[in-house]
Amino acid sequence: MLTFVREHWPDGIEILILAIGVYQIYRAFRATRGAQILVGLGVILVAFTLLSQLFKFEVIGWIITRAAALLAFALVVIFQPELRNALARLGGSRLFSFSSTRKLAFLERFADTVIVLSKKRIGALFAIQRGISLKPHLETGVVLDAQFTPELSMSVFWPKSPLHDGGMIIADDRVAGAGCVFPVSQRELRDRSLGLRHRAAIGLTEESDAVVVVVSEETGSISICIDGALQRNLSEKQFRETLAKIFIPTTAPSDETETDEKLGREDPVAPARDRDLVSD
Repeated sequence: MLTFVREHWPDGIEILILAIGVYQIYRAFRATRGAQILVGLGVILVAFTLLSQLFKFEVIGWIITRAAALLAFALVVIFQPELRNALARLGGSRLFSFSSTRKLAFLERFADTVIVLSKKRIGALFAIQRGISLKPHLETGVVLDAQFTPELSMSVFWPKSPLHDGGMIIADDRVAGAGCVFPVSQRELRDRSLGLRHRAAIGLTEESDAVVVVVSEETGSISICIDGALQRNLSEKQFRETLAKIFIPTTAPSDETETDEKLGREDPVAPARDRDLVSD
């Protein structure tokens, strides 16, 4: 047994690496249209290979051998969106580009704003840019380059506003634009109750490392989408805690306690903003 292990331990490592690679590919492509294509191609390839080997079909064997070289290029074309998204996430940074103090102040204002919108049941769609630029999507809307404030967000997403149907892009704690069109996810989602805002949130996070926050117009529920995964029906406390986990790096115990107190307080808005931001 020891002799066998000494001679074949590189083979075991190779099998482990291949298994991890296959599992990661499965995770990346599951629940996508590309997964169905991949399964179909695999079934066809295996079936024709077995037939050619079993019945000694020389022509079919020759075609499979020659087609294998072209299959690699075909897969790149077929799975181009999935490959692009995977590479984009790999090279993207998960941290804001501004200081921790500004980051914390922005997260407080942002959380307060989202909770106020939720209480008023005003539908909203926020996309917070991180490592990957959202400029292509910004060009589909109206460029603002304004300081993020609750009043501005309420004005943009008010039902009678010309920009309320689109999404708001936030970059470096400033509103880069509003009324932006986000790509709708093409995945086959199990939950048929998801509206257009939620599908757009999933679609944008599939193509970038942005964090998208959705406020439902019908129920006022708050959702966060990241890397194509949607967390729905978050409470105020859960929403603040999720923001802190995503954007605030691990800190010392004293700093962590202070952060939790600021982002996890019961009052959703500052005392000076208790009044309605926009008249009902």
